[in-house]
Amino acid sequence: GVASASATAIVGARAAARWFVVVHTMAEMYKMSSVSLCPNLVGQIVTDLVIMPPKQGEPSYELYQKERTTILESLSRRATKLSAALNTFEGTIVAHQYRLLTSAGMSCQPATGAMYLFPRVIIPKKAVEEAKKLGDTPDTFYCMELLKGTGICVIPGSGFGQVDGTYHFRTTFLPEEDKINAVVERMAVFHKQFMAKYHD
Repeated sequence: GVASASATAIVGARAAARWFVVVHTMAEMYKMSSVSLCPNLVGQIVTDLVIMPPKQGEPSYELYQKERTTILESLSRRATKLSAALNTFEGTIVAHQYRLLTSAGMSCQPATGAMYLFPRVIIPKKAVEEAKKLGDTPDTFYCMELLKGTGICVIPGSGFGQVDGTYHFRTTFLPEEDKINAVVERMAVFHKQFMAKYHD
């Protein structure tokens, strides 16, 4: 796992743990790592902390639990706020990846394990045609227009193997809690303008 995507949500500190069973593979990995003159000490420390957090009775346990709970509760509030907001956008369906939509209406489930939401966007035919003219997929076109219009970067769903004829994007809810409202507002204004511009 990656430390920056762990329960502690330490964005920017990237490290991974590896376990090897095959001796030959372990020897090759050792050879590769031994040629590095500057091992990533911070990454090693972060990985150790993620894999073995403080235990009850240790000096930093109470602080660790408090900080972890604060971070997780904040992430939950942000996920709920963003998914609820996306659910109000015209032509969007935000669905949890493990739940099938049962209607063509709006449906939203908050993230339950990752720091991403995958809203489904109903892109107007005029926007689909414009994307084709530019040689883009419709969801890529939407994402690039969002980036140009707001500075918000989301990832087209076509990169995740979406069903043909459906359009999605992947977004995160990592902006700080005091900034998430501004992000939601900018996305809402953009989406309304996009839908009006390309309305069928």
